[in-house]
Amino acid sequence: MHQHYRGDKNLEWLVRSASDPVLILGQDGLIILANAGAAALFDYSEPALVGMSVEDLIPERLRQRHAQLRAGYFSNPLARPMGSGLELFARNRDGHEIPVEISLSPMQVDAHTSLVMITIHDISRRKEAERALQASEARMRAIFETAVDAIVTIDERGILERFNPAAERLFGYREEEIAGKNVSMLMPSPYREMHDAYLARYRDTGERRIIGSGRQVIGLRKDGSVFPMDLAVAEMRVGDKRMFTGIVRDISERKHAEQQQARMLQEIRSANDELTSFAYVVSHDLKAPLRGIASLADWLSTDYADQFDDAGKEQMQLLINRVHRMSNLIDGILQYSRIGRLKETVTAVDLNRLVLDIIDLLAPPPHIKVIVEDALPVVHAEPTRLQQVFQNLLSNAIKYMDKPCGDIRVSCRAEDRHWRFSVTDNGPGIEERHFERIFQLFQTLAPRDRVESTGVGLALVKKIVEMYGGKVSVTSVPGNGSRFSFTLPKDPRDPLSR
Repeated sequence: MHQHYRGDKNLEWLVRSASDPVLILGQDGLIILANAGAAALFDYSEPALVGMSVEDLIPERLRQRHAQLRAGYFSNPLARPMGSGLELFARNRDGHEIPVEISLSPMQVDAHTSLVMITIHDISRRKEAERALQASEARMRAIFETAVDAIVTIDERGILERFNPAAERLFGYREEEIAGKNVSMLMPSPYREMHDAYLARYRDTGERRIIGSGRQVIGLRKDGSVFPMDLAVAEMRVGDKRMFTGIVRDISERKHAEQQQARMLQEIRSANDELTSFAYVVSHDLKAPLRGIASLADWLSTDYADQFDDAGKEQMQLLINRVHRMSNLIDGILQYSRIGRLKETVTAVDLNRLVLDIIDLLAPPPHIKVIVEDALPVVHAEPTRLQQVFQNLLSNAIKYMDKPCGDIRVSCRAEDRHWRFSVTDNGPGIEERHFERIFQLFQTLAPRDRVESTGVGLALVKKIVEMYGGKVSVTSVPGNGSRFSFTLPKDPRDPLSR
């Protein structure tokens, strides 16, 4: 019987010309004809497929059920898709399962013989795409559900469609409460009235205000409270439908912090202004009587010199020295208070010339040598500030020198984006426990009556260096001298050089 059907040229032509895999079955489930598409799908040759049971091309777990369905089909054969609503699988020669869709077309040969033509569609790629889409949707759903920021989706009319859990917590509504309502319900007046007009204008003209960007707006909670929020809006199209997704973040804490910071800055500015005024007033009020005391002391020590014994002369000289120290201290405080307050002119400063001028000004005694070891660079700063830095470091090295042959060296080297300067001496040195203390205002290590010092110099150095973005440090071995180092940026505009 099968031999007779295989000889039907029209049937063979129909099967072999089909682009999809096609099988012709008899009622017994044996394959009568197979085309090249079917051979490629199942990895058999066409002759090998002929005579096989169709159940051999089905996963084993489905074969028994398939045989029952096949018998039922031949009792009432109709052209229809197979397994509507079910996932169907075929099995190739290696046992690999292939997701498929199958169409059945009955063929009545005579009153006693029926055949069925099976057209098979390999839907592996479609299934892979569906799985990828499902995975993508799952990831997006996970992001939507777990995002810290509120996510709100509306259509082009402003009707709310989605509301993630963060949005529920932020606005106080459940998603089912807001679905189908206008998003303007989440805005207080006058933003509520402005929003519908904005959407209408965008639909009519395409004019954007926050779509694709963001802005700070005011939100309205279910309980009637309002809060500041950052809002970023993205547009998307789903088919012919235009949708908008808003990402909302409550910035109440940030706004509160900004307000506190603004208040603190205003308080600091006020305090700085008061401190500046105080420094000028104090300097004026203190220096006037000091000048009187100094003049009186000089007059007494000169005009009554013959009436003082040695102890009296010593006391008068001590008085004059302390008046001068007090005057220098006031000047130092004024210099310290001005650093960073006044806008200063930055120019190119040749440190070779500046340091040599300072050495000449200080006029070290014969037993102390000051040597500039390296060529110094040109830096950009206010010249007087750099003069204060080098003059304080060099004068300290000279002032505290305790060796019969003093050796002071100034050096410089390039380090990445900054210069490192050093002033090294072979003086008494400093114990490590004093390293931080010496850079504090009014701090000195030697008794003031033994070494004349205001305790302002190193604090001034530290403040000036840090104002330019540098750092100051000290290394020392007690008895063997000290090295004071500080850095200055090569380019003061470059924050990475600091």
